[in-house]
Amino acid sequence: MNKLTHFDASGQAHMVNVGDKPHTHRIALATGKITMLPETFKMIAEGTHKKGDVLGIARIAGIQASKKTSDLIPLCHPLALTHVSLEFELQAVESSIICQVRAETTGPTGVEMEALTAVQVALLTIYDMAKAVDRGMVMGDVHLLEKSGGKSGEWKAA
Repeated sequence: MNKLTHFDASGQAHMVNVGDKPHTHRIALATGKITMLPETFKMIAEGTHKKGDVLGIARIAGIQASKKTSDLIPLCHPLALTHVSLEFELQAVESSIICQVRAETTGPTGVEMEALTAVQVALLTIYDMAKAVDRGMVMGDVHLLEKSGGKSGEWKAA
């Protein structure tokens, strides 16, 4: 197991020094899911929610959140993102929506946290927009699917 890099030799939390790391093209893919009542799912899928385009707003919220990750996660480095995209997969049988995010940068550190933050905020936005009709929505299964770039190279979830 690798050592925890956000702690120094005396156990104090610190921001990792990435100044000497090479700039490489880095990509991270993350996913998560929100499950809801069938009526709520239908309203979102058909675009009949009185607040407007729920998934469109969630997409913008996720992109915006990815750009603010270092403001939310104390030891994250601010990154110059080169690309962020969000896709939604509607699953009618389960009345659920899967959100998948792809984040990219060219720099000395990875974009996993930006992709994961975007997923979480996109799902929270869906919840926020539909909570008036369904407070029992459940968000979960948020995880990293894969990452590439940097010294550790490629990684894919099993």
